[in-house]
Amino acid sequence: MGNSKSSVFFKKDDGVRAMKNCYSEELDSYYTIRPECLAEVPKTRFKSRVGKTLSERRWKAAFSKDGYLDIAAVLRRIQRGGIHPSIKGAAWEFLLGCFDPESTFEERNRLRQQRREQYAAWKSECQNIVPIIGSGKLITSAIVCNDGQPIASDDGQPIASDDGQPIASDDGQPIASDNGQPAVCATSTSNSQDNDAVPAHNGDLDKKMLQWKLILHQIGLDVVRTDRTLVFYENEANQAKLWDVLAVYAWMDKDIGYVQGMSDICSPMIILLENEADAYWCFERAMRRLRDNFKCSADSVGVQSQLGTLAQIVKTVDPKLHQHLEELDGGEYLFAFRMLMVLFRREFSFVDSLYLWEVMWAMEYNPNIYSSYDDKRQTLLSELLYDDKPGDKHKLKEYGKFERNNLKTGAAEQNSALSVFLVASVLETKHRRLMKEAKGLDDVVQILGEISGNLDARKALDEALKVHKKYLKQAKKS
Repeated sequence: MGNSKSSVFFKKDDGVRAMKNCYSEELDSYYTIRPECLAEVPKTRFKSRVGKTLSERRWKAAFSKDGYLDIAAVLRRIQRGGIHPSIKGAAWEFLLGCFDPESTFEERNRLRQQRREQYAAWKSECQNIVPIIGSGKLITSAIVCNDGQPIASDDGQPIASDDGQPIASDDGQPIASDNGQPAVCATSTSNSQDNDAVPAHNGDLDKKMLQWKLILHQIGLDVVRTDRTLVFYENEANQAKLWDVLAVYAWMDKDIGYVQGMSDICSPMIILLENEADAYWCFERAMRRLRDNFKCSADSVGVQSQLGTLAQIVKTVDPKLHQHLEELDGGEYLFAFRMLMVLFRREFSFVDSLYLWEVMWAMEYNPNIYSSYDDKRQTLLSELLYDDKPGDKHKLKEYGKFERNNLKTGAAEQNSALSVFLVASVLETKHRRLMKEAKGLDDVVQILGEISGNLDARKALDEALKVHKKYLKQAKKS
């Protein structure tokens, strides 16, 4: 009997082990790395955990017959172990506020169709201006000069001038077409009616249109560099899909347009959501959370507000470190710019960064997010999010862990992102080295740069929550 019993236990353990191995192999197959790039990518630490990670089976079980989603149960799972790749895109749409958990399947299908039609209309509008959009190709060379003079036709092909002389860019170098040949432009006396370029001085080249056309090739240059280690982007059609979404977004967002770093945020949506319009709306919702990070002017960088919050947090939880950084002329915390701008994309592997994002979004989740995005009132987002504060424990469970702590302590309206506390926790864990070895800002950057591939996302988030709790406690005292 004893041998029989131990044999049963062995088989059970063996089955669990086999299931875990299967999960790991499955993860690798979803985001395949190009063989020649394996050595240069950060090590992936995330493993899909049986009983903790939100699985496809658990995801389906969280919906009622009509399609209402038990968001509280979903948040618990995600916060414990992330989301399995097979349902990651669908779950992100809820985390980012694309859909209301209290809607039905029918309502969401209707809304999805409306959004797809809206995106198609916007894309068609862009395509009428620059025909290469939607063609499966992308532009990596400028098509207009700063003064509106066309360099290439709107399908990306170089324009032949009367004298054949190449036009130079701002740095004096000829601007090359996609095939590597210098692009030449039509002179003011040439007849450009045979090409698709917009005449340079026809009076109706709107300033916004010019700014948009000027940035299209920069989007293309960023796209070909984004997640280039993934097999997915060996396919030019997938690169073009990312370029199309960013180009349409830049056209629609007149205030910000496109800023470098957006491609890092958008790329996972392109990979996770097969339909381009769905990927666009997921990215658009993500940008509603992040767009202030990309607002830049001559006087400030986009993440200035978050950097200021970071300085205040570190000053509160680790005053000696803050003073040391100030003495190194690092009191503005610009060394943390990249971490906040692209949400740690450089510090983690692709898989780990997705895990980090979804757990952060789950922890920050506010059930009012969908209605606040669709609210037409001209008011602050934070005011809309907290219009309807939970009055019972059941409703409180529909908030993420981080957001719930903010509500309980009255710190919700401060609207500080968990990512800021994550950076603060990284600085705190590096306290000893920074105090001892950092003699200048270059040393600070080097020490923080060493965390790439060596940071465990789960542990980092746990530390961030501890820093958040410590900060609220200290702030309350003062």
